[in-house]
Amino acid sequence: MIASGKAGFDLGAGFASNGYAEHSPGGYTMIACLVSEVVLTFMFLVIILGATDRRAPQGFAPIAIGFALTLIHLIGIPVTNLSVNPARSTGPAVFVGGWAVQQLWLFWAAPILGALIAGIAYPALFGEAEAGKPDTK
Repeated sequence: MIASGKAGFDLGAGFASNGYAEHSPGGYTMIACLVSEVVLTFMFLVIILGATDRRAPQGFAPIAIGFALTLIHLIGIPVTNLSVNPARSTGPAVFVGGWAVQQLWLFWAAPILGALIAGIAYPALFGEAEAGKPDTK
């Protein structure tokens, strides 16, 4: 209702749907959009995992996570309208339909891939040493 209150509002124009190629806000290619979504999701998840790690100072996770989310939005909105969350991508795509639903696969695949990489990389890079073994990290 709010968006439709603007003169010239066109739901088919995108309604903040994620997109690549001609539907990317900056006209970025599918590969560029895929890489940006994977990398931004990876970084966001690494920050979440680090901020909530039991070794991190307690009580500061919301600050780190909030600043990280702000930064990745500033980077990602001009590229794809930023997903890093398949649910965030699905809602607008359902309303827009057509091209937004056809491109939705990327905005499910990229965040899942970025999260998987973070889930593997974080413990490998920052995990604790096993009992009785020296920490070589």
